[in-house]
Amino acid sequence: MDNYIRVGVITSTHGIKGEVKVFPTTDDINRFEYLKQVYLDTGMEYKSLIIENVRYFKQLLILKFKDINDINDIEKYKGKDLLIPRDEAIELGENEYFIFDLIDSEVYTEDGSRLGILTEVLTSAANDVYVVKTDDNKEVLLPSIKECILDVDITNKKIIVHVMDGLL
Repeated sequence: MDNYIRVGVITSTHGIKGEVKVFPTTDDINRFEYLKQVYLDTGMEYKSLIIENVRYFKQLLILKFKDINDINDIEKYKGKDLLIPRDEAIELGENEYFIFDLIDSEVYTEDGSRLGILTEVLTSAANDVYVVKTDDNKEVLLPSIKECILDVDITNKKIIVHVMDGLL
């Protein structure tokens, strides 16, 4: 899956004509307007699906795929991921990263001490929070702000941080 990015998850069927409700896992929900094709991770293979129609329903999307015209053809894929090739990902700005690129990075303090492994990124309205699991199985929560996250090296999966007072 390293060459693919998840952009949504099929949550349920919609009607009987093969449409599905999709929970988007992308920051840009409107990207489905111009996506022509996605790949369905069936668990055994990546199945190419051509997007025929996109509608919005609350915080979900309703997608119709070409040649899928019956509920029985799609309902077995509830809970499955919709992917795009990584080279079709949106352009990131400076100091922006895909969460999956950050996960499993080694985290070091500015003095070179190993803090642990980044295991999760919590998203919030104010800022993201990096969850770091220390070597003694504790969790440290670090706000993703420039005063705390000093350097991110995606290629080497290494993050340098300044541990602010009160975080440990």
